[in-house]
Amino acid sequence: MLFLVAGLALLGAGLVIIGRAIVAPRLRAAHSVAGIEQYGFSATLRIDDAESRSIINDLATIVGNLASSRFGSVREAALRQHIVSAGMYSLSARMLLGYQVLAGFGLPAVWLWVSINGGMSPVLIIGGTVLMCALGFYFPLSYVKTRAKKRLAEIDYFLPELIDLIVVSLEAGIGFSGSLNVAADRILGPLGEELRLTNQEQRMGLQGWEALENFQKRCPTDTVRSFVRSVVQGERLGVSMGQIMRNLAVEMRMRRRQLAEEKAHKAPIKMLFPLVFMIFPSMFVVLLGPAMYSIIDNLGSGSK
Repeated sequence: MLFLVAGLALLGAGLVIIGRAIVAPRLRAAHSVAGIEQYGFSATLRIDDAESRSIINDLATIVGNLASSRFGSVREAALRQHIVSAGMYSLSARMLLGYQVLAGFGLPAVWLWVSINGGMSPVLIIGGTVLMCALGFYFPLSYVKTRAKKRLAEIDYFLPELIDLIVVSLEAGIGFSGSLNVAADRILGPLGEELRLTNQEQRMGLQGWEALENFQKRCPTDTVRSFVRSVVQGERLGVSMGQIMRNLAVEMRMRRRQLAEEKAHKAPIKMLFPLVFMIFPSMFVVLLGPAMYSIIDNLGSGSK
């Protein structure tokens, strides 16, 4: 009886230690977030933040830490740039690398299990394994790149509206930093998130041009680059910021129209593949089918 009580006590103590080891990092992270909120930053909990607390993400981080020593810091820096452009701030470069490694080994394992139980040929099993390994390794990175591309395109699309708000605020007598604060409160989506992050960096001690350059690094597009360069040069040279913003708004709207025209010119080429391989065959069957049936029937009756 004494040994049973001692065993239960040791088991309970072990469970408490394991639970504390799991919960302690999250408590420290929550305390850090609470400290950041004291500086004025507030944000709603996103799905990425909730998913980052799962066991799978912890496993991906561990695997990414082991794999980062082989890929090197250059690979990690490139992954971090894609992650920042996609706005997935809760995802780290090593976590993404861990997802690539896990998917690169997980999908082939599933394929091997399915193909062996299905009785497939060895050639198909080997070819499918290689294909699944490549797909599993590149799919997480491809997802992040696709999300980054869509996010940057949305930022470029709404940037002229931001400049219009800045022009109105400047004409009302508000400074440029105050205009950014006003615009950040009224613009939603990725551009609003980046503006709020830029304003927060200024509150934390960075100068205005440094915060804008960080904004350009997070969103490396031609439109954002033109906006940041115009603002920085205007502040350094002492040129009227309102006139610079007006000229920049006209330039960006012209660029957006050119981009729309470019997409319109690409539409016929993109429609060529479904038109040739999906629509034309069905039209040929409907139009030429009866004629071919009549020809074959006449040839058959004539031979008789």
